[in-house]
Amino acid sequence: MTSPGETGPGDFFDPRRACAWPRRVSQGPVRMIAPEEIKSWVVYEDARLLVVNKPGDVVCHPSKAGPWSSLVGAAREYTGLPTMHLVFRLDRETSGVVVLAKDAKMASRLQTAMMERKAGKVYLAVMTGELTEAVTVDQPLGDDTASPVFIKSTVVAGGQAAVTHFTPLVAVNGFTLVRVVTETGRKHQIRAHAQWLGRSLVGDKIYGPDARLYLDFITTGWTPALKERLLLSRQALHCAEIDLRTVGAPAVFTAEMAKDLREFCQSRGLSL
Repeated sequence: MTSPGETGPGDFFDPRRACAWPRRVSQGPVRMIAPEEIKSWVVYEDARLLVVNKPGDVVCHPSKAGPWSSLVGAAREYTGLPTMHLVFRLDRETSGVVVLAKDAKMASRLQTAMMERKAGKVYLAVMTGELTEAVTVDQPLGDDTASPVFIKSTVVAGGQAAVTHFTPLVAVNGFTLVRVVTETGRKHQIRAHAQWLGRSLVGDKIYGPDARLYLDFITTGWTPALKERLLLSRQALHCAEIDLRTVGAPAVFTAEMAKDLREFCQSRGLSL
């Protein structure tokens, strides 16, 4: 059996294709979380829930590099609990609200609510180009078989139904700060629909100007050449709000936009 990112008997190996976030040796050192950091990320905590504002360079799921290499591992260390349940995940390069449950019953209830779309979720994103009016993208998504990156999605006939609402908040100087709400939860949905609109997210290595930039990144790391093309070291996507009150959560959980995104917005005149 092969591991993710490896080839098996009969497979054709193409060095310009890759699965996202392949083996760590290709990425360089893993981002380690300091104990004091996790405390500063806490948005809300009670006997059953831990809600944090995740930075845009932290992996959610546990890794082989130890507990302080992932959000779940760091949350276990912070709480002293043997298990922490991730209610939903954000991609490594997406910042914002993440909800973890401290017991299995609460986790099951909230995970079911997420799957049944009973939770309200709001994102903020910075798009290239100026979006002048609200737009809803109702386009099916599936695998992008023409991309050099295996896990890339794209709009395809016969794909999974996907609906994304983009509402511009500020559009100026060739960029747009948008509020994004999704009706469905497909892989990379916001990023793929933004690209379909011709308004890719700033900093997106896979859905931006050229997916091969992602392959360059996993080979060389962040470089001046990549900065010139992408402007930001990660995609400008932030989960700003989660509303789980319909299933018993005590409040709407919100997270201030990450510092790197705030600074980019300020530099481009996108501040609200």
